[in-house]
Amino acid sequence: MKNINYLINGILAVAILILFILQFSGKKNGLLPAATTASSGEVVAGFPVAYFNVDSLLLNYNFSKDLNEQLVRKQENARANVTQQARNLQSEVDNFQYKLRNGAFATQERAEQEQQRILKKQQDLQALEERLTQELMEESQRMNAQLSDTIRLHLRQFNQDKNYQIIFGNAGGAPIYQAEAVYNITTELIEYLNKSWSGTPAE
Repeated sequence: MKNINYLINGILAVAILILFILQFSGKKNGLLPAATTASSGEVVAGFPVAYFNVDSLLLNYNFSKDLNEQLVRKQENARANVTQQARNLQSEVDNFQYKLRNGAFATQERAEQEQQRILKKQQDLQALEERLTQELMEESQRMNAQLSDTIRLHLRQFNQDKNYQIIFGNAGGAPIYQAEAVYNITTELIEYLNKSWSGTPAE
């Protein structure tokens, strides 16, 4: 019986020693926060996980808004360019048809030359539209990558004194269906990001 008691006491002593070491090493490394404070001031048992709403962040992060405005301007300029050239081309087509109906061309060969010239302009316009569309897609991908890299960089800096082990991004189809509000860092993260951003993104 005494041997069993000694064994149990020994196991308990080792367990207490391990807990003691984990407690102090956790505080030293800052990896396991003991508690989290909710916006209401309530202290909640800590769990080193947080999440932010991606849609809200993209709508309210100034860098994201600036990039979006820049892309919209480029889309509008491209659309205006194509629209203006399409109008000019339509005017030339109407003029060609008018001349053709009224026999304004001196020869059949001259009419065919003009028709070929207009067809070439149509092909050029289609090629321009396809090129501008491709450029806008590439620009959109570049901006998305730039935005993603910037958020990741600032998220690491933001987390230096937060010590979260995992930070989820909760978007429309993301798997976070239910989470306590205390783990939602969206507002705090947006404020941090906007303080870190001032200026206009490079074109």
